[in-house]
Amino acid sequence: MSAIILDGKKLSKVSEDSIKEKVKKLSLQDITPTLATILVGNDPASETYVKMKRNTCARVGMKSIAVELPDTSTTNEVLSKIQELNNDNDVHGILLQHPVPSQIDERLCFDAIDINKDVDGVTCLGFGNMSMGIEAYGSCTPAGIIRLIEHYKIDVEGLNAVVVGRSPILGKPMAMMLLNLNATVTICHSRTKDLEDIIKKADIIVGAVGIPKFIQSKWIKKDAVVIDAGYHPEKCGDIDLENIENIASAYTPVPGGVGPMTINTLILHTLQSAEKTSSS
Repeated sequence: MSAIILDGKKLSKVSEDSIKEKVKKLSLQDITPTLATILVGNDPASETYVKMKRNTCARVGMKSIAVELPDTSTTNEVLSKIQELNNDNDVHGILLQHPVPSQIDERLCFDAIDINKDVDGVTCLGFGNMSMGIEAYGSCTPAGIIRLIEHYKIDVEGLNAVVVGRSPILGKPMAMMLLNLNATVTICHSRTKDLEDIIKKADIIVGAVGIPKFIQSKWIKKDAVVIDAGYHPEKCGDIDLENIENIASAYTPVPGGVGPMTINTLILHTLQSAEKTSSS
């Protein structure tokens, strides 16, 4: 039996169609879901990501506000812009594109975002709420992965899950989300000892370490579920996917797996935020 391809591109397209219909319904109440993106500096990759997010908004009929600040901006200048957007009732979601220039306190800026507009799931409060099972917008990449797992009806309860990576917006929330689904979770990283042995015991492996092909396909046990959250210029992820269709029971392709779900989840969260304002 061949492995199931966890097709994020296909699922995100289906989701977009659903979002588009819900946006139309909100328009009847004179509400247009609006995402504000803050880009500090001119990092080419960040510019590309923000453009993709804005294009997705346009496709589903949502509004996007592009806030572009120079790379000489200070923490206070970014905080001032975030506060302005927090106070704007027509803005339903705020995204501060990561990374920001080194002179800016990124964590302070993230945590200044109103919890009700934290559609990218970057605040400490949002992370804490999500971890404790309180309603929150989860970080978009891990939340997108969970949506993918649930769509393909993969039951993670009781399984050994290994998350390789510990970033505050990917590895750590991914581990908490899997724990909340009753998986038994091990968090590893680039300095973990005997990483190969740990991965060999994993029923689910999530590559989120940010190093191309860091996880070897020969480490992955037969019929494991393989989730690759990495993407690199070499058009590969964090996991060596060679021959993976003959090893895994299910896997995310690179590209076309996790990436499309990240942006789609951001757009979905913005819609959900707008829907809350319509019912309040």
